Amino acid sequence: MKNIPFLDNWLKRRDTAHGTAVVAPGAVGADGDSDTEGLAELLAECELLRSRAGDAGLELDDSPASLEALDQLTPRWRDDPEELPWLGNDAGLYLGSVIVRTVPGAAWQLWPSGQPVVRLASGREINVVEFGLDWAVNGAPELSQVYAEVSEL
Repeated sequence: MKNIPFLDNWLKRRDTAHGTAVVAPGAVGADGDSDTEGLAELLAECELLRSRAGDAGLELDDSPASLEALDQLTPRWRDDPEELPWLGNDAGLYLGSVIVRTVPGAAWQLWPSGQPVVRLASGREINVVEFGLDWAVNGAPELSQVYAEVSEL
């Protein structure tokens, strides 16, 4: 088969992405329980994203400013179709971690499937992993833009 760059990129975007699922049910972060704090820390690890950001000279400090810095990185990960969904997953979890740590009333919530989402004080649930995957594949929406919209709610 001939290598057709635009088709290759189109196919990459259509691949089924693998996300994070957590086996323990419940909310994470808002109640101060040590088990939930541990799960929130686990979701905040984002090892691949932190490694790639570090390779680019960026230290992720779990701040909204770090989301802006991530948005400015050259997306070299798009060249690796195997790494792309994992990096997007990490980007979504990192976005969620920043939201949980900086937006009053925000907490991790697990859907029955084990999918982690961020639940705002208003009750709205944000599927941050989906935003992270879109960011990794398409560059949009920017992580800082999602954060700005969520922090205003």
